[in-house]
Amino acid sequence: MIDLTRLPQMIAAQDWAGAAQLLRRAAAHPAAPAQVHYNLAKVLEAQGQADQMLPWLRRAVLRDPNYARAWFEIGRAEVATGDLPAARLAFRQAWALDPRDGDAARNLMRVALRLGEWAEAAQAAAALPETDAEALAARYRCACELGEPAADLRARLLADPQIRPVALKALTRVAKGALPLRLG
Repeated sequence: MIDLTRLPQMIAAQDWAGAAQLLRRAAAHPAAPAQVHYNLAKVLEAQGQADQMLPWLRRAVLRDPNYARAWFEIGRAEVATGDLPAARLAFRQAWALDPRDGDAARNLMRVALRLGEWAEAAQAAAALPETDAEALAARYRCACELGEPAADLRARLLADPQIRPVALKALTRVAKGALPLRLG
């Protein structure tokens, strides 16, 4: 195995080219751990080569299927490529592996909303804090789309003047062409 003791100093100095070269040599070793592939992907991202991350992240999860951070980064990379179904699966896996990961839940919620996967978006939104305006709007939208009672969620959205823009966006999305003139 390649000696990686210089890697932390390279990263601290933002010597991305040197770090990438060192990590590529380490990744070529048949017993390279998942973290080597993951770190190479992150170094490539830091170099401005995010389009090269996915193969390395996929190698990381092949080495360790329970590597939640690698699954999360796969989700981010898939969103960047526009492959929302693949991003959804990756964020779902990241969140399943680490249920306390609010970022994985938030990104799963966002992608599921874009795909019209209302039940999954609602489940992910429910994992976020009750005070989270984006999650509240998502829960409202999902309830409306699923035909579930939403009056309480709507009232909570409209009660806080600070989140009125978020509330109006959610109301507009579910209005199906008929937005009431009076929001209260």
